[in-house]
Amino acid sequence: MRRNGPAVAVAVIAALLGVTACGTADGTSAVAAQTPATKHSALSGTTDKSAKSTLAGLVALPRGYVADPRNVTGPFTASSYLNTWSADPALDRALLLNASFVEGYRATRLSPDKKKRYTVQLFKTGSAAKAKALQKGLWNQDVHDHPFTIPNALSDARVEYDGSTDQTVALAEASLAVGPIVVELTVREVSALGTHLTPDTTLITALAKEQHTRLTTTSS
Repeated sequence: MRRNGPAVAVAVIAALLGVTACGTADGTSAVAAQTPATKHSALSGTTDKSAKSTLAGLVALPRGYVADPRNVTGPFTASSYLNTWSADPALDRALLLNASFVEGYRATRLSPDKKKRYTVQLFKTGSAAKAKALQKGLWNQDVHDHPFTIPNALSDARVEYDGSTDQTVALAEASLAVGPIVVELTVREVSALGTHLTPDTTLITALAKEQHTRLTTTSS
């Protein structure tokens, strides 16, 4: 998911100086071992690859989609998220600290024709109020000018040009905050420049509704 807003990072971090998270994150880490200075950071997490995520059973996945060998599926710590997927680590670090981030889980799936990639990320925070703040902070890092209606969720759908690959990209996105958990969902399709693409709002709507149902009916 695209992240913008480096200019906001300084203000957010300044406002959050002195804020400490409650506990450490659990899950596997995709980054190198931490230095002694960061070993006991509020955002450092275990690198035990045998660790299990309590979020894995809560993830809603599209039926018929297949595993994506190019992208990791599994638990993540704050450190691995910041080093692997965050486009603005300074800002996201401040947001996770403020949210008392506990653990995360990420899964990716490909459509049968391999043209669409579905990504879901769950962030478990310290409280429902902190989840709402994290949801807003993550969502506002991007421009969302084309919202559509999904109950209980923020949503956006757009087609844009990817200058780094010279391709057209269709994105359908949704974000939910249910109890202490924030969920980000994306369906992304890439094709040659000039190709007519339509964001898959039908799939993202169905998955957002299923995800909301799981989180409201299953104890986390």
